[in-house]
Amino acid sequence: MTGRLLLLDTASLYFRAYFGVPDSVRAPDGTPVNAVRGLLDMIATLVTDHRPTRLVACWDDAWRPAFRVAAIPSYKAHRVQAEVVGPDGDAHWVEEVPPALVAQVPVIVEALAALGIARVGAPGYEADDVIGTLTAREVARPAAERDLVDVVTGDRDLFQLVDDDAGVRVLYPVKGVKDLLAVDQTVLREKYGVPSGAAYADMAILRGDPSDGLPGVAGIGEKTAATLIGRYGTLDGILAARDGVDPGLTAAQRRRLTEASDYLDVAPGVVRVVRTAPVALPSPTAAHPVPDDVPGAPADPEALAALVERWGLASSVRRVTEAFAAPA
Repeated sequence: MTGRLLLLDTASLYFRAYFGVPDSVRAPDGTPVNAVRGLLDMIATLVTDHRPTRLVACWDDAWRPAFRVAAIPSYKAHRVQAEVVGPDGDAHWVEEVPPALVAQVPVIVEALAALGIARVGAPGYEADDVIGTLTAREVARPAAERDLVDVVTGDRDLFQLVDDDAGVRVLYPVKGVKDLLAVDQTVLREKYGVPSGAAYADMAILRGDPSDGLPGVAGIGEKTAATLIGRYGTLDGILAARDGVDPGLTAAQRRRLTEASDYLDVAPGVVRVVRTAPVALPSPTAAHPVPDDVPGAPADPEALAALVERWGLASSVRRVTEAFAAPA
């Protein structure tokens, strides 16, 4: 393995920045820029501490994808602010987000572009799916050419990508990005009682997640799910035991798994991240020949200078550019 690919779950991080940095952090005109500056400071810290060779800010082109809603209508339903029909005739859901954060997202987009940080989404997919796809592509490369993969997210759903043999781990903020839990298979075993990222996904399907509108199997929580996975290996193994009247399942467990059959038929396609999303990295240019390399210098210095002046980003931009320029 030759380098390190750092994949950012960007929305997860800028939400954390918004709620973690005081809204007294403002532009010269008084507009809050706490999410912008907080995210840039996070990126500076991550690059300084982990020295990636490649960096991608992964983006939610659809934070509530239609294919997940079609399978489980309650998916993220409690976070919907409005439903609108776009020019393509399809329904799109608007997420309930604080207005002061909504106003900062375009500034984040401009700042990433001016700095030369690849920002990548996929139509109809979440950032989780972009991360899953880029991870899968990296793992598929020959071992001698493959980079280690670090996924930075505050979303435990992405623990399903952890794979020690493939060099994939999750950096999970405990108290900001200076205090990260490096989640590998040892951590999954110690904290959740499951042996792998794939087993974590199976546990998450059984357990459910109220924060995402996923009901799970009634009466089967995290510990019971982990125990069943330890006994039968996979979700498919558990369902085979249910259908085969395996004596290792209690009558109550069998009943609960049977009653949840409709949910269990569709939940894997909702909980498991997509590994084959139509993700295309931005085309390289003469100024930035490798689209996801950590930039040695800003891609558009003039645009960056204008953003610094307009939004009061001098200290945060300086930290990022110094982190990029520092020797590995």
